[in-house]
Amino acid sequence: MKKIIAITGLLSLFTAMSCNDEILDKINPNGVTFETYFNNEAELTAGVNSIYALVQSNSLVSREWFFTHDLKADEVATGGGQLETPRNQILIGVANSGNSLCNAVWTGWYRTIHRANVVIEKGPSIESVPAETKARLIGEAQFLRAWAYYELGTLFGGAPIYTEFSKTVDGANSRASQSEVYNQAIADAKAAEAGLAVSYSGADLGRATKAAAQTLLARIYLQMGNYASAKTELKKIVDSGQFSLVSNYLDLTNEEGEFNPESIFEIVFSDSGGAYNWGGDSNGNTQEETVRTQEYSAVGWRNLIPSNKILNAYERTSKGDAKSDPRYDMSYWKDGDLFNNGADVISSDIVQGNSSIVDGVEQKVSWRKYSVLYKSNAGYATSAINQRIMRYADVLLMLAECEAEDGNLAAAVALVNQVRARESVDMPPLPTANYPTSTQAEVLAAIQHERYVELAGEQVRDFDLVRWRKNGKLTEEPLSYFVSGKHEFLPIPQGEIDNNPNLTQADQNPGY
Repeated sequence: MKKIIAITGLLSLFTAMSCNDEILDKINPNGVTFETYFNNEAELTAGVNSIYALVQSNSLVSREWFFTHDLKADEVATGGGQLETPRNQILIGVANSGNSLCNAVWTGWYRTIHRANVVIEKGPSIESVPAETKARLIGEAQFLRAWAYYELGTLFGGAPIYTEFSKTVDGANSRASQSEVYNQAIADAKAAEAGLAVSYSGADLGRATKAAAQTLLARIYLQMGNYASAKTELKKIVDSGQFSLVSNYLDLTNEEGEFNPESIFEIVFSDSGGAYNWGGDSNGNTQEETVRTQEYSAVGWRNLIPSNKILNAYERTSKGDAKSDPRYDMSYWKDGDLFNNGADVISSDIVQGNSSIVDGVEQKVSWRKYSVLYKSNAGYATSAINQRIMRYADVLLMLAECEAEDGNLAAAVALVNQVRARESVDMPPLPTANYPTSTQAEVLAAIQHERYVELAGEQVRDFDLVRWRKNGKLTEEPLSYFVSGKHEFLPIPQGEIDNNPNLTQADQNPGY
């Protein structure tokens, strides 16, 4: 039986309005307000659950978040003319300040911050909640706020910072710098780490843990070029002995492999009979599915397909490698693959859209990761497959990068080889003919390759490119459209500039 966070409702979090009209300027004595809510553990838990529900929603992880991350990287290409214009704009580098995806992600993360601020501000005063439980619940809110600021800082650069929930319509803040946004995320993640639980069971699976906060801290430090601090956080995770690589690579993105020993943090989706909230943000009172499988799968809309670059990045005997990387077959649907529990066969006549060129051969290739086709043949399919946000292989590869930066090349290579030695992968250990490891530059190139193929389609690549570019670790620019001084960041939504009295057009990112 699938274990999930039991998400029960908290209002959409409360809206305060005032009016000078004598008739309308009344307070409903039975209404829920900030003053009358948050009196006990159940209400505090509901408040925290509402933050998870927002992160889980259409604006973020169930749709627009994975689209935005993938469109900014070099792992995807358009599946055909069905790709909507706002998505294609990001894919080819021509998005403007009116882009709907930029607005959805920006707004989604700020709504997350608002809900987190309510819990963080109101939680400490609830005397009836046991201290350990209170610290854990507030820590979850701090973790989710830290994640929001990490995302905003990396996607948009500078952004307004809010550490208290807005109580008036004129409570908007001015834009802070990217370093200030990152520092806020670090402060929140550190505070969260102190209060969060080491692990959960039963209905609490999916809540943020200490290791999730440590992984987030490492990611932020790497964006800032602070390899020493990142290494400290990553070593905590490795030295804990809590996590290990799973044998079957397929279990990393299918439903049956949820909450496996490699998983550090997942966003939970539940079987709701195919329901999907296209309207946007969840209030936490309904089960949610994700539309990822419909957007990317071979049988579906196939709006995005793997880029030729990622498809041809895998080691193959045809390229002189000692072994063809089995992660290729486990990451993509191709002609001849069996699906629907082996009852059906993928063929070009049932797959719409564009073709790819792999090893010189034209063929239709589609994303297999997070695709429910392995056990379904539905023409339209949402799914209950949890989105893995953090996993142990990523930790090992980030730590390898830190070791390489310190000049500990042997230690870095050993960490990469742990990932390559996964039972279902079993790739030859480094060094290999095409991936030598004699110099720091060669080791970094091998790490970058391993991250590319190991974490393909897992919403990691775009932030890798951002930090490698920023920290001077790219030997060539991966994005053909990239213009320095513009494409480092997405445009701040024009609606935010228009509606925030403390922002002006001068606050817009360069080039927009």
